[in-house]
Amino acid sequence: MKILVGIKRVVDYNVRVRVLPDGSGVDKDGVKMSVNPFDEIALEEALRIKEAGNADEVIVVSVGGDECQQQLRTGLAMGADRAIQVQTGQSLQPLGVAQAFLKIIEREDPGLVIFGKQAIDDDNSQTGQMLAALWERPQATFASKLNIDGQVATVTREVDAGLETVEIDLPAVVTVDLRLNEPRFVKLPDIMKAKRKPLDVLPLDELGVAAESTLSVSHFAPPPQRGKGIMVEDAAQLVQELKNRGLL
Repeated sequence: MKILVGIKRVVDYNVRVRVLPDGSGVDKDGVKMSVNPFDEIALEEALRIKEAGNADEVIVVSVGGDECQQQLRTGLAMGADRAIQVQTGQSLQPLGVAQAFLKIIEREDPGLVIFGKQAIDDDNSQTGQMLAALWERPQATFASKLNIDGQVATVTREVDAGLETVEIDLPAVVTVDLRLNEPRFVKLPDIMKAKRKPLDVLPLDELGVAAESTLSVSHFAPPPQRGKGIMVEDAAQLVQELKNRGLL
């Protein structure tokens, strides 16, 4: 069985994001870029499934310009067998990314596709669900535990009331949550080995996917600065202050 893992290049989660002065986007000049943290968890889980003997090959896929090859090489250094870059200079919306992945699925015929539950740059949490609908296969989202037994995947997922366990038939799409695992540390020898692993580049237009955008972002703005707190003498003053601010 092949496992397809989607990874996205994002601003590193340790970096403080800065909005450009004209509000046209996020300043990425000289900013450290990394693999989306949720996607690292997805890849770690795919590697563990392979190491347990339930998969034969792990393939990492990313959609974007040549700069995303850095993150694909990181995925190869973690242990993925192959990498595929869907090359495009345009920023795709979740539906476009799902359509591109569907074309890769038709080429590779995987038994399982794993995504992070969302990307930390746009927080859409849509690509996995859209892909499952286009592929017409089962899906399980927000997985905190994943077990593969033959052609059935048992997924424990987090819901508002606690935990829910579902069984889905493979092939399927699974999106993963933070508590699923702890991604492994990439060592220098693995980084060197990753340079020799295959990385295929497929132009988006060759896949027959149109990079059309139905959504446009007109302006970016940083969150408002947090106001100063005040000290109150007693509960009565606290209640009065909350009333004055329209909170009670």
